[in-house]
Amino acid sequence: MIDVWIIWLILIILLLNTISALITVFHRPRNIVTTWAWILVLTLLPLFGFLIYAFFGRGIAQEKIFSISKQKHVGLDQLKLMELADEAKQKAIERQNSEKDSSNRSDQTHYADHIIKFFNETEETPLTRHNEVDLVFDGKEKFEKMFEDIRNAKETVHVEYYAFIKSDIGEQFLQLLTQKAKEGLEVRLLYDPWGSNGTRKSWFKDFVAAGGEVLQFITSKNVIAKTRLNYHLHRKIVVIDGCVGWTGGFNVGDQYVNVTDKFGYWRDTHVRIKGVATLLLQERFFQDWNASIEKREEALSFQEKYFPSDRFDIEDNIPIQIVTDGPDRREEVLKDGFIDMIVSAKKSVWIQSPYLVPDDPMFTALTIAARSGVDVRIMIPCMPDHPFIYRATQYYANLLTSYGIKIYSYQKGFLHAKASVFDDKICTVGSMNQDFRSYSLNFEANAFIYDAKIAHKISRAFEKDMKDSLLITPEVIKSQGHWLHFKQRFSRLLSPIL
Repeated sequence: MIDVWIIWLILIILLLNTISALITVFHRPRNIVTTWAWILVLTLLPLFGFLIYAFFGRGIAQEKIFSISKQKHVGLDQLKLMELADEAKQKAIERQNSEKDSSNRSDQTHYADHIIKFFNETEETPLTRHNEVDLVFDGKEKFEKMFEDIRNAKETVHVEYYAFIKSDIGEQFLQLLTQKAKEGLEVRLLYDPWGSNGTRKSWFKDFVAAGGEVLQFITSKNVIAKTRLNYHLHRKIVVIDGCVGWTGGFNVGDQYVNVTDKFGYWRDTHVRIKGVATLLLQERFFQDWNASIEKREEALSFQEKYFPSDRFDIEDNIPIQIVTDGPDRREEVLKDGFIDMIVSAKKSVWIQSPYLVPDDPMFTALTIAARSGVDVRIMIPCMPDHPFIYRATQYYANLLTSYGIKIYSYQKGFLHAKASVFDDKICTVGSMNQDFRSYSLNFEANAFIYDAKIAHKISRAFEKDMKDSLLITPEVIKSQGHWLHFKQRFSRLLSPIL
């Protein structure tokens, strides 16, 4: 008799758990794939699944202080950046030695006119000209050049990273920032503590004593009440004196300069920008900083030294848009922009990403391009830094291979680059991965560069990496074995919430 009551009790608990799961998941709009993933978690893990959902599935709190998309524009409005960019364009055109070169640049932006308008209308990010660009593919080179820029700083240094890890390179970086603060410069550091594993506030004691300012990104604050644990600052932005900017895939940690054994050589891509586009990076930093402060009176406001209009005597005329995205807004701007460029490509789409977990619209765009005769190539790492995501990446790599897309597994070390090139005319470098987290959950930033010469450099780097990569073929997929395929399929089921 007791056994019967136990059975009935278990059945009632399971029934209530299932009903609660359905109510919980359907109470707010979300895509169907994510909906089914959460139903799976909540039903297969009774009670415990709701604890997971409380931290990772409830959706971002939209209180006024957090809504970064509502932060006041600090530099864009006051400087009338588009007018400044047009003036700079005219100066640059006058310096052109060849009418042909000027015509090529004009054709370049005409080719990209649709995506340029999309980003400007959706994200209010104007096309800037009068920029110089330097691509960096190696961690040691990146930090050497960036540190040199910081040493030459005269007024301000603003730093924003997902991972600012207490490590040898992190210590060097922090000491340099501390030294600049001692020199009287305004030095500010914003970081995501979830990405900066092991970093404690006490580490910044000397930096703060020297006059530096440091903040944790808003999503790290009041995580239990506001359920922000699943939302990360994934941007990597450094702005020096308002005229030199850095962004891309490298974080701050020893693995990024190839001194750890776990990953071997760390292959990544970063971009150094000198010119008008830096003002957009500066404004993004201001918005993120002002969203993270405790008191409104501490907010940064417009000053000419932050957004200078007289420091852009640049010889080159490279058109750039800085596009940022995050879960504080309804639209998935970066993902939608990628889809636009993929389906608009005529010849080639080459993508590097450490994670390949596309949602249905992205998957459809990639396969349509491939079936339309476009040369679609995607490069992924050969090893995991997050096991579940890596198995899901393998699943989609295998599936996309069956659609004629060439998938390359980088063998030299760990591929962390987030760089893409379209028709060898447009390229983008930034923090966005090809997965659900970057599409919907992370705060990202990418530079879109409309210049054939820079795009060609990204293509050549991709071709060089192909020599250190394994092409995924049906034979390779078959050799993976049944158990590995099972783990890939299971991970794929959970991929929308990883």
